[in-house]
This record gives sequence, C-alpha cells and structure tokens, in this order.
Amino acid sequence: MSDIGSVESLWRYPVKSMHGEALEQVFFGFSGVYGDRLCVFHDTQGRAGFPWLTGRELRDMILFTPRFRDAANSYMPPNLEAAQNLAPGVAPMYASADDLVIDVNTPSGTTFAVDDPALAQLLATQLGRSSAPQLRRSDKGFADCRPLSLFSLQTARQLGSEVGFEVDPRRFRANVYLDLGDAEGFAEDALVGQRLQLGEQVVISVLERDPRCAMVTLDPDTAESNPKILRQIAQGHETSAGVYGAVLSEGIVRSGDRVIVL
Repeated sequence: MSDIGSVESLWRYPVKSMHGEALEQVFFGFSGVYGDRLCVFHDTQGRAGFPWLTGRELRDMILFTPRFRDAANSYMPPNLEAAQNLAPGVAPMYASADDLVIDVNTPSGTTFAVDDPALAQLLATQLGRSSAPQLRRSDKGFADCRPLSLFSLQTARQLGSEVGFEVDPRRFRANVYLDLGDAEGFAEDALVGQRLQLGEQVVISVLERDPRCAMVTLDPDTAESNPKILRQIAQGHETSAGVYGAVLSEGIVRSGDRVIVL
C-alpha cells in the first residue's frame, strides 16, 4: 500500500449541470456520491444519445444553485448504520424523493422547488424556446459515463501554467478533488487500473481518464466562457483531464481523508 495524498474536498451536483456544493462528508455508494445528479432536465430538442440540458446549451445554468431542503439528512442513507451492522457489502436503502426534496435558487435570487413548472419555463425562456425542458429524477443519479470523478489540484495548477492564468479546479465538476502533494499535474492518469482506498471504508477502482467537453470552459462563478482551457487539454493532453472511478466498497468519505493505493 502507498499513501499518495488526501481528499482536498468533496462535491456533488444535485441537479445536473447546475452549481455544485462542497461537503464535509458523504456516503459513497455503488452508484456514486449520495445525492449526486439526482435530477436532470430533458432537452426535448437535444441529441438522441444525450438528451440532457447542460451548460453547453445554456451557460447560465451553472449559476442556478440547488440545495436539499433537509440538508442534515442528505448525506447518507437513512438505514446506513443498520445495513453496515448486518454484514460487509450489504447495500443500504436510499431515501425517497419525498425525503430528498431539492430547491433551486436562481441567479436573480428567486427560489423554486426543482419540480415547479415555473423553473422549467424559466430555463425555456432563457433558451429562447417555446417548450420547456422536462424534469427527470433518478434515485441514484444521472452520471454521464461513470459514477465517480476525481481530479487533482496539481492538474489544475499545471493547466494554469500552460494557459497563462489560474484555472479554478471547480471548472472540472469532480466529486473528489485530490491533493497529491509533490506529484506533478496529471499524476492521476497513472492511477488508471489501480484500486484506491479513501478514508477508512471506501475502495474505488480507477477506470479511465476523463474526456472533457465545453463545460470546462465555463467559469463556475460567472458562466463566462474561455475556450483556451479546452483547447489546451485537447492539444496537450488528448482531451482528457482527471479520471473516472467506480465504487467497490461502500462507506463514508470525509474531507481530509487519506488516499491509499492498494
């Protein structure tokens, strides 16, 4: 085993393509981070293979801020302790939609329940369309490709030196931001094919590098686009930055937990 660094921060995105929230601790299940990307808006005019409304179609969407109404109970399954007391590997029961109600604060300061038709209509108006996108909800999330994404602070710093300005790691919308100490940027690429232990319980398999899209060009605080970042990733790093993973052993991960290569 080898200690390679720590969990710098944990993030989830209750509504796909909207603003994320930092967490001190959260449950990692086989489907990924608890409460991550539970809701998505179906763009009826989108591509058949990827019909979701994202910041690529509506940049200001990343400025909408979703929050769980009952934040205290949104970090882990309600019967987690009972499930873990039965036997290793017993998957807990996820909370119902009624227990994980999401409110969305708009850039103008108005708050809607995520399923309020007025929110969908607002998105349609900003898109310049007559028909509103349709809300979809899943108990265990709408991840693009893999259930978990990891990105190192070192990679953000290297990209910043390459493009000539500071690159905010939040552009990459990872679930786990890693501090790999003295490692160079893109050191997480070497973890593909490895198993990592995060904290005391969680084990993940690092599956592949994370191919990037135009979302990384958007400033997370202003939604302003800077295509230079994606251009540099494409030209210098085969259009990939960070890695994807899958959970092999469930449990709680905390900010500051050690990261061990098994």
